[in-house]
Parts: sequence; structure tokens; C-alpha cells
Amino acid sequence: MSIKPPFTELEIETAPSGFYEGHSLPIALISKIIMTALVLWALVWPSKASGMLSWVNSELLNGFNAFYIISVGVFAFFLFVLAILPATGSKKLGPANAVPEFSNFSWFSMMFGAGLGVGLMVFATAEPLGLWGSNPLVLSGEVAANSEEAVKSAYRYTFLHYGFHAWAIYVLTGLSLAYYAYTRDMPLTIRSALTPLLGKAANGFIGHLVDVLGVVATILGVSVTIGFGVSQFVDGVYAVSGMEWLMNGDAEAPKPSTVGLLSALIVIMGLSILSAVSGVGRGIKYLSNLNLVLSVILLLTFVFFGSFFFAMTKFGSGLVDYILHFTQLSFGAYGPQSADAFATALPEAAKALPAEDVSAIYGSATSPWGSLGGFTEGLPASAAALEADAIYAAGEQGRQFGWQAGWTTFYWAWWIAFSPFVGLFLARISKGRTVREFILGCVIAPAIVCFLWMTILGGTAIDLELNGSAAGSIIGATNTAKLFATLEQMISGGFLSAITVMCVVLIMTFLVTSADSGILVMNTIMSGGEQETGIKHRIIWGLILTSVIGALIIAGNSGTASNPFGALQNAMIIGALPFTIVMVFMMISLAKALYRDSLRAKMD
Repeated sequence: MSIKPPFTELEIETAPSGFYEGHSLPIALISKIIMTALVLWALVWPSKASGMLSWVNSELLNGFNAFYIISVGVFAFFLFVLAILPATGSKKLGPANAVPEFSNFSWFSMMFGAGLGVGLMVFATAEPLGLWGSNPLVLSGEVAANSEEAVKSAYRYTFLHYGFHAWAIYVLTGLSLAYYAYTRDMPLTIRSALTPLLGKAANGFIGHLVDVLGVVATILGVSVTIGFGVSQFVDGVYAVSGMEWLMNGDAEAPKPSTVGLLSALIVIMGLSILSAVSGVGRGIKYLSNLNLVLSVILLLTFVFFGSFFFAMTKFGSGLVDYILHFTQLSFGAYGPQSADAFATALPEAAKALPAEDVSAIYGSATSPWGSLGGFTEGLPASAAALEADAIYAAGEQGRQFGWQAGWTTFYWAWWIAFSPFVGLFLARISKGRTVREFILGCVIAPAIVCFLWMTILGGTAIDLELNGSAAGSIIGATNTAKLFATLEQMISGGFLSAITVMCVVLIMTFLVTSADSGILVMNTIMSGGEQETGIKHRIIWGLILTSVIGALIIAGNSGTASNPFGALQNAMIIGALPFTIVMVFMMISLAKALYRDSLRAKMD
């Protein structure tokens, strides 16, 4: 029995001449219309845009939180199976005689810088500290917030958010694109990964829609990354220079001002556009290597002057704890808890409370950002004589859902929105690698480095707070300033100034690497998979990316909004949902392609 050959006649029509020469008009125009509409909406009606994005995001999470969680769990297990199986793991991405284009050092540094560089700088201390004070074990009352006992669970979820699951998202997209591009000689674009399911339909509107979803997800994912990075860049410049106009004027809780954020954004994106026109083989490669070297220097600073022994004990216990709970973390999804379900779960004595008091208690008991102490203090007079612990326990499902939606699902949406960019970038630099090498090299190795980074930097911050040296100064700093607050407690004098300047440079190079890689990837998708695209289009999409970030920062700072990145985050989670669906189909398509190609190989 013969198996018909795979569909490879993917024809993405591009303009033969004119301004859009070499680009697909439908993809380019639809993507620009969507992004322009978003920018104008955020600039003309910033408060309404911020409010609407927040409402849509809330409704979306109520219905799709479990879909995000379980999908990512399936992605991780699917990739590990592919790597383990001899028939799939040994397949080479390209001809049998293909050799890797980049050395292992450059390959790793590029994947690391593009994938999680900015996130690691911003959240190296903020993530472990935040999870030390709030994680599912704290919410259930199993451990106390900010205690010695809470450290292990803090790292369980830190490793979850920056570990194998995060890189599995990137690698599923990257492996799908690389497999079709290098084994079937198809365009390096998103729709190629769905050809086993779409067939000839990939040449039409459906194919255009898939690529547009990839472009939109890329823009929003890169925007959130750059937004956080720019904020930390402003914090660093302020720490070095003391320029007051960069901050909001609050002496007790200084935060980057809108003017400071926009000014830094223009500087960073200007450098990114300049770097993007040099291409992946020059600008990004050199910046990525510089990033890795500076990262090692920063890491060694924490090794020698931080709480290295404390951190390493937490690394070992946290890693074991993460692996032991891997399956539960992969598929343990929560749904929202309605007011009626909460009322039913209340102890009998509390069910007789007035309806308005039950409603007030419901909001407090299901909030993942509060505490039992705060809940008890806020109880209405009618409930003062009741058991606060039992009433609080009735809202645990709501707290766990709110926490998961606000932490884990946010991260999964961020990595998914980021995955067209990182995945396509990984595919571009991985020709000649085997499937097993690609999966293990891009999932296991960078995840372990992330674990070490988070424990050494974050562990030092936690230890400084545990032993009383920091006296709450690190916890009290904004997320993007926590790294600098930790350095101030750890070192001093000229050495502190030098390391702070180096951190500012490192943040800047990570930002430039992420932004220019994103610009190149967007142009690759819109040019039908061409890896060399026109300079003018790189400049235009760099300006569009700058406008999207700037407009959503303005919307996030409008009206009563207190989170400058709230609008960016909400837009990103909304934009990530359609691409999550695309990724599910990518996984199914890749499984089908690998299976049928194995059958064809046996018949030859």
C-alpha cells in the first residue's frame, strides 16, 4: 500500500513590484490595519480602551483558563515523547549531510537572549520574591507567606513559569516550522506548520489568517517583553544618574513615569531598528554573544557576594519538588468560583448572614492577593463571632483560580504570544540539528540555566529579607526595581555603580536583541518565509511596534489605571488565545507528518 506524497506546493503570492515587492499584500495590510486600529483606539480613547481590554481579558480567562493550562501541559509531554522515540528523535532538520550553521555557543546564546533574556533580568528577583509571598500553598494555608517554609513552594512555581513548559511552547512552534522548512523545502512561515491538515487550503484565506494571527501574536508578545524591559531600563538609568524626571515623583514608591517610559522606548527601539537592518548573521549574533558574557559577569557577582550556599540548597530542593509535581502542575487547572458556589460552601452558621454581607465576604475570600489576616480584619460585624478560618476556606477555589489566571496563565499566554517570534527564530538558526538535539538543546539546557539564574539572584534577595538585612526594602520595590534594590543591599561603593551600569547595558542589549529579532521575524512571515527582507519594511515594522507599545503604555496610565502595562498585558492575553488554538493544530499536524514520513521511509 503506497502513501501519497505530502503536500508541499505552498504558494504564498507576493507583490512582484512596488512598495510591497516580495511581501504578501493580504498579510501585510491586514496586520497593519489591526495594529493601526489598536494604536488609534488606545490613543484617542485611552481609558475606554484600557477598561474594555480588562473586561474582555477577565471574561476570556473565566472561560479559557483551563484550555491554556492543559494545552501547555500537552505540548511539554508531546515534545518529550518525540525526543525519546528513536524514530522521531534521530530525524535531522535538513538533508542527511546538513551541518549546523552556528557553533553551540552562538546557538545557545542566541536562543537564550531571544527567548527569555529580558524576562530573566526583570523577574530574576521579582518572581521568586512574589511567589514567596503568594503561591497556591500559601493560599491554601499549608505554609505561611514570606516564611522559611514557603521558599520551596516559591521555587516550585518559579521553575514552572520559567522552566520546561515555557521552553516547550517555543520549541513546539520552532520544531514545526523547522521540520517543514528543512525536510520538505517549504517556506519558513506559520502556515507551513499546518499543511498536513490544511492541504491546498493553506494557499488561500485560511493560510493568510494563520500568518496574520502569528504576526499579531508576535507584536503583542514582544510588546509586553519590551514594556517590562524598558521599565527596568528606566529604573537602572535612574539608579545611575538620579534624573528625577524619569520617575513619577513619589519619593516613597518611585516608579517610572510615562514620559520616562516613552523616552526610553524611543531610544531602545531606535537602536533595535538600526540593529535589525544588519540581519541575523551580524547584529543579533554579536549582541547575543555580548549578552551571554555580561550575564555571566552578573551571575558571578551574585555567586561571590550574594547568598550562594543558601541559593544552591534551594535550587536542589526546588528542582526535585518541581519534577515530583510536574504532572500536577501540567494539568491541574482551576475554574472560577461563582457567588452561589461560594455561598453553598460556607459553614452553616455563615449561611444565615445578610445577602450583602455574604457578597462582601465572597469578594474578599476569593481574592488571591489578600491574606487570612486581612480577610479576618475586614469581616463585617455580623460575622465577627463566626469562625473566620472556615469562612475563608470556602473561597479557596476562587483564590486558586484567581492566582492561576493572574500568574501561570498570564505566563503561558505571554510565552505563546512570544512563540511565533522565538519559534521562527529558533528554526532559522537550527538547520542541521536533529529533532532530539533541537528539543533537548532548546528545552532542557536553557531551562536549567533559568533555574540557576532565578535561584542565585532570587535566593539572595529572599535570604536578605529572611535574615532582616533588607528590612523589606526589596519586597517594597517595584518588580522592575527589585534587582537594583537587591544589589544595593549586597554591594556598595564604586563596585555597585559599575555593576549597575553593566546591568543597564545588559538590559539594553537584551531589549535590542528581542526587538530586532521580532522585527525580522514579522517580515519573514509577511514575505512568505523569505529570510532576507527589505530594509524599509524592517524600519516600518519597527515603528509600528514602537507605536503599539507606546499607545498601550499611555492607555495603561490613563484614568484610574495604576498599572502602566495593564493594557499591554490584557491585549497580549487576548491575542494569544487564537494562536494557542493554532499551536494545538500545529502539534497534531507535526505528529501526522512525522508518522507518515516514517511510513514513507520504510517503504523506500
